[in-house]
Amino acid sequence: MKELIKEIKPKTPAVKFLQKYVLTKYFVTVFLFLIWMVFFDNTSFLVVNELNGEISRYEEQLAYYKDEYRKNDEFYKKLMNNKSEKEKFARENYFMKKPNEEIFILVVDSSNLKKK
Repeated sequence: MKELIKEIKPKTPAVKFLQKYVLTKYFVTVFLFLIWMVFFDNTSFLVVNELNGEISRYEEQLAYYKDEYRKNDEFYKKLMNNKSEKEKFARENYFMKKPNEEIFILVVDSSNLKKK
């Protein structure tokens, strides 16, 4: 009976390759380990890639905030060292005025702007 089966199913080179290399317990173990490391582990490739993306976003935010801090620091130094700058800032942002002075605040009607 075994001789009959061997005659019916001759082994092709592909089948021999599979039996010799691919279906060994070592190959299967290494393959399962790689699958585990890429998809399921806490330090998998996907998680590490996502964390690297977060790091790059945080580095961009850090650069932005450093730049904003530098600008605000320069503005603060300029404001504290110059009396006319203080007065200008107070008048423009807080509508402060000198004694016996009137301030007129002009408000533009936004509904008319949309029609034009």
